[in-house]
Amino acid sequence: MIYNINKPIGWTSFDVVKKIRNITKLKKVGHGGTLDPFADGVLIIGVGKGTKLLTDIVNEDKSYNATLLLGEETDSLDNEGEIVKRKSVPKLNEDLVIKILNSFLGRYIQKPPMFSAKKVNGVRLYKLARKKIEVERDDQNCTIYDISLKGIESNVIEFAVTCSKGTYIRVLGSDIAKKIGTVGYLTKLTRTSIGKHSLSRSLTIKNFESKWKSTEN
Repeated sequence: MIYNINKPIGWTSFDVVKKIRNITKLKKVGHGGTLDPFADGVLIIGVGKGTKLLTDIVNEDKSYNATLLLGEETDSLDNEGEIVKRKSVPKLNEDLVIKILNSFLGRYIQKPPMFSAKKVNGVRLYKLARKKIEVERDDQNCTIYDISLKGIESNVIEFAVTCSKGTYIRVLGSDIAKKIGTVGYLTKLTRTSIGKHSLSRSLTIKNFESKWKSTEN
């Protein structure tokens, strides 16, 4: 079986896997696509034979809602990192911001962030980043299928994006800020869908626990 879980903010994806293992008492539990601890939203969990379906789910397109704070940049490009840069923010014009967002549509090349689970020479990048070690990372090709402005304030932009697998929305946020002429980092990120699995149909962990216990009885 696979389950659409709404991952809470502050949990790692593996925290959710461990919790589901504890609830189900099953060892064979996995997830389909890592979601950063500061983010919430759709995390697909495979239980038992359902773990075989996760490879296909990882390859599905994903959608997100993101909040980008301009004028400061953190080392992790999200609100869990340390501020490493500050830069003034130009006066934002809605038409210009929409034009900049639309410039990312289609093929998009980005460099994986140091604070990520990606491996280089067998070592996960975040482990190096915590030691203040930065290494070369190969650019990777992504695709932005849709991107739209959801809200704008003096130094905050809210946007929605649908993209291919492997796209780091933290990096996209940073790249958007650079095109605006400043720096920025994400203060909020919600994954709203993976393929056909939407946030509106996701289960909280508490909901999942109740559902699992009811099927056992």
